[in-house]
Amino acid sequence: MLDDRHHGWLLQTRRKLFGYACALCSNTTEAEDLYQDTLLRVMTAGSAPEEMLSYRVWLFRIMRNLWIDQLRAEGRLPVFEDAAEIEELPSGQHDDHVVNALAVRQAFGKLSKPHRDILALVDICGFSYAEAAETLDVAPGTVMSRVSRARTALAERMREDKNVIAMPLRRNAHRFGEGG
Repeated sequence: MLDDRHHGWLLQTRRKLFGYACALCSNTTEAEDLYQDTLLRVMTAGSAPEEMLSYRVWLFRIMRNLWIDQLRAEGRLPVFEDAAEIEELPSGQHDDHVVNALAVRQAFGKLSKPHRDILALVDICGFSYAEAAETLDVAPGTVMSRVSRARTALAERMREDKNVIAMPLRRNAHRFGEGG
């Protein structure tokens, strides 16, 4: 059963948790189902970690394990929609940022499952390398090398897309200072 403290931590993490579900699943409906299944599992758990960071890792690990279990049960690998299936944007919204955001999303969807998984944790959900390592049950050095390879793969996919407009890089100083 969740106490008030755990409930508060869950509320603080809900958007990132749903974002991770979207990164794992091939469509929003599957992501919503995975998110709901995760919440149900969390709320019915007999116990939960007592520290916030451990609790957060525990949440994401539950989601990831549920997703893996679903794939095994269905006997399938995730299938991502083709970029051609994205509907055309309404006129007036074709600015550089929107085009780039769609291009990144399309390129992300074309990455291998391990690359999507690690980038979802570190770059989308904001996990440190240590938190991602704990979630995936691997060494922090493994996370660092996987992130590097995944970012390189994403950059290669982006270079292949002739519609991408080069944008200046902005580094989040405090995030890079924490090692993730």
